[in-house]
Amino acid sequence: MYFVYILESEIIPDRYYTGYTIDVVRRLREHNQGKNVSTKRCRPWKLKSYVAFPDKQRVIIFEKYLKTGSGRAMARKRL
Repeated sequence: MYFVYILESEIIPDRYYTGYTIDVVRRLREHNQGKNVSTKRCRPWKLKSYVAFPDKQRVIIFEKYLKTGSGRAMARKRL
């Protein structure tokens, strides 16, 4: 399974990060350890939500959608 996940910064209000992985717990740990340049300065992160998909193509399409304006709006309301 593949997962799209949304992280929320615990120290900076309204700061979110969206990504995809096959291991959500490992990726959250990596983000909080500062191993990702784009999320390093907003640590610590908490998992806001995640969605499972059976294949990589679908997860990539959904992640791209969540990074659009309408995708962010939908995520804030529904996820």
